[in-house]
Amino acid sequence: MHNGKYVFSQLLDFLDKDVFLRLANKYNGNRYVKQFTCWNQLAVLMFGQLLNRESLRDVVLATHVHASKAFHLGFGKHASKSTLSDANNKRDYRIFEEFAYRVVAEARACRADDIFKLGGNVYAFDSTTIELCLETFQWALFRKNQRKGGIKVHTLYDIETSIPTFFHITEARVHDMNAMDEIPYEENSFYIFDRGYNDFKRLHNIESIGAYFVVRGKKNNDFRPNKWTRRFPPGSGIMSDAVGYMDGQFTNAKYPDKIRRIKYWDEENKREFIFFTNALDISPMLVAELYHQRWQIELFFKWLKQHLKIKKFWGNSENAVRIQIYSAITTYCMMAIVQKKMGVDRSIYEMLQMVSCSLTETKHLKELFAKPNDNIVNELDGSTEPTLFDC
Repeated sequence: MHNGKYVFSQLLDFLDKDVFLRLANKYNGNRYVKQFTCWNQLAVLMFGQLLNRESLRDVVLATHVHASKAFHLGFGKHASKSTLSDANNKRDYRIFEEFAYRVVAEARACRADDIFKLGGNVYAFDSTTIELCLETFQWALFRKNQRKGGIKVHTLYDIETSIPTFFHITEARVHDMNAMDEIPYEENSFYIFDRGYNDFKRLHNIESIGAYFVVRGKKNNDFRPNKWTRRFPPGSGIMSDAVGYMDGQFTNAKYPDKIRRIKYWDEENKREFIFFTNALDISPMLVAELYHQRWQIELFFKWLKQHLKIKKFWGNSENAVRIQIYSAITTYCMMAIVQKKMGVDRSIYEMLQMVSCSLTETKHLKELFAKPNDNIVNELDGSTEPTLFDC
């Protein structure tokens, strides 16, 4: 893999170029293209992501600085601003979307881990809003009376592998609950939701396909208990565990089957939580732990906004925004694959910082990510930085 290759080129070797080329041909991405192909475009975008470039002009200037190395870095030829802008606006974003999902699948496969022993995958679902200037991004209407623009990235996050598995990008004004209809549900898997997804008709759809959910309830959810569990381990935080039916006139019609309500006291934050679930046989402590693990997706959103360039976009069209988001996801999952396949004893945050300083060096990746000695102190200890994938 090495043979004097640049660090960036070694990283790209972890992506399947043949798969990408087939997708580009599927959507005619390279039709009439002589030099700057779709693969060159992806390489430039990922190069800009890893270098933390702020604008399209910054990305282009970075390729100009390394024009003599462009072919060996994977660019084919250094990109001009107009060429890259046209490619982002006109080439079908589905090329980058489908490839991102292929890389996601590979990352999940190599990081597979059955932590909860539940016989299915465990997912958290949530969204993050990215505000945009409506005058520039006129297609992304958020609040008309306030002249705000924005998009939402609805994400299904695999808690056991720490990999996002599904993305649904909408205008920011689309309510979170509507995105539940787009989730590719799997039988026997668990789906964890915050209370913003308190839609019992959609939750009953999950029950009907043989999957499970845990959702944070509201105090005004009417519930009629039929069976109680009265003894709980000391210090578990479980206040009550009951199986019954939703009792509201409209709620019962939306969810007519048995459902379980668990009340949990969070001693650390001095807060009471209410959980509803259709998993009737697992322990109440596990239900609380599953919801607690939902916060991994919040860390993912924070990490994504801080370290990958999706807050400032390199194009104004919806197509360009989608391409940039999917190239960011590809970059994220590529680093997760590198970490796992090479057995890197560093967090993704550390790896990104090191890569950003050495993309055009010819150092081997093992040498780049190796720690100087066994007594090195992790500088991230006690830091407020989200540290996903910490070893």
